[in-house]
Amino acid sequence: MIDISRRIEPGMTIYPGDPPLVIEAALSRANGDVANVTRLELGTHTGTHVDAPVHFLDGAAGVEAIPLDALIGPAHVADAGAPNGALDAAAVRALDLPADARRVLLRGAPDHGLAGDAARLLVERGVRLVGIDCLTIGDEDAHRALLEAGVVVLEGLDLTRAAPGPWRLLCLPLLIPGADGAPARAVLEPLPDG
Repeated sequence: MIDISRRIEPGMTIYPGDPPLVIEAALSRANGDVANVTRLELGTHTGTHVDAPVHFLDGAAGVEAIPLDALIGPAHVADAGAPNGALDAAAVRALDLPADARRVLLRGAPDHGLAGDAARLLVERGVRLVGIDCLTIGDEDAHRALLEAGVVVLEGLDLTRAAPGPWRLLCLPLLIPGADGAPARAVLEPLPDG
């Protein structure tokens, strides 16, 4: 099993304009408190996280409505490898994804993520979850195409140790009712033979 989550730590890369990360001691045994307790302040889209529909769709559901069965199950890791710009539909077709891939994790994706036409192609293929190892799945067009179709968006993965091919994904975002997103812990485990 490999952890594909980003570490939440000082100095980490945060999407421009998002709230800064604060990690500090709130209580300390060294200061006479009964226990050590850390204060954590961060945006809902810090590190590895899941986007809820309300992130781009006013009045839509929050993170509590994301179906857990979309976040757990067989997943296909694909090398995106586009050097510049967003991945367009032609680049996604070139990934040669298995026809039954319902959870797709894009490794080595460009910083711009998916173009809108690529997001719509994944929706047409019946994908239920798209994960990416950069800060964003793409621009507003890509987000809206996926979220309007009920596709779960998983951003900020660390897929450096995940070889291309089939895996089992286990990803659970924090349960924050009404939130536009939530930090998540995501792991991959090899699929059993046969």
